[in-house]
Amino acid sequence: MIAFIYDKTFEGLLTAVFDAYVRKSFPDVLLAEGEPLPLFCEETVTICSDKQKADRVWKGLEKKISKLSLSGLTVSWLSELPEIDMLLFRYIRKAIDQSKSIEMNFGDSDVLQISKIWKKVSNERLRIMQFLRFQKAVDGTYFSAVEPIYNVLPLVLPYLNDRFGDQKWLIYDMRREYGYYYDLKETIEVRFEQKEAHLLSGFLSESLMDKDEMLFQQMWKEYFKTIAIKERLNPKLHRQHLPVRFWKYMTEKQ
Repeated sequence: MIAFIYDKTFEGLLTAVFDAYVRKSFPDVLLAEGEPLPLFCEETVTICSDKQKADRVWKGLEKKISKLSLSGLTVSWLSELPEIDMLLFRYIRKAIDQSKSIEMNFGDSDVLQISKIWKKVSNERLRIMQFLRFQKAVDGTYFSAVEPIYNVLPLVLPYLNDRFGDQKWLIYDMRREYGYYYDLKETIEVRFEQKEAHLLSGFLSESLMDKDEMLFQQMWKEYFKTIAIKERLNPKLHRQHLPVRFWKYMTEKQ
């Protein structure tokens, strides 16, 4: 059994593919540094991420599969599922080795699994876009906390930049403890060594809120209650279309 040890980045994964072809030996497992080795491991290979090597693999894939399927690989990577790297490694290897495109070969278990994960992550992106709620801070910045199952914030950025390009905003992933801040010019990734209360609760305190924010929140709650027709309430259907896990950071559910 051969184990490749790498930095658990997508660039590192592509580098591992490149080095495997150079070595003409392929890994049985992909591990991060410090992870315990599996039983009967005969050889370990340390992979150092290399942008040039990763780019060469990516350019090779561009000749084998469509741009849409290439996008599916990066989207699937953001699932952060256990062994997603090994699944992608096998997919990439098959795509390179086959003379014809494998992207529609759903009889292959790896191709089918990637398509399912791709769909799940894409659906989570849509849910975040649908159920996002912003709160306005005193400095004019709009703050929103989310807790997606998958790491979809990078996939939501094009929508946010287009839809809210005329205002400053901060979207923060409570689970992964990072976010993105837009200052009307550029969008940058942000992390906080010291977390203020709103980065722990997901809600701005009254002292940090814009003077009209509390009023708008109350108006939104009243509107939400008013449009509900008591005789047509269907809690089961409601939870189906608006999963309970999103209620935590939704103003109308507080």
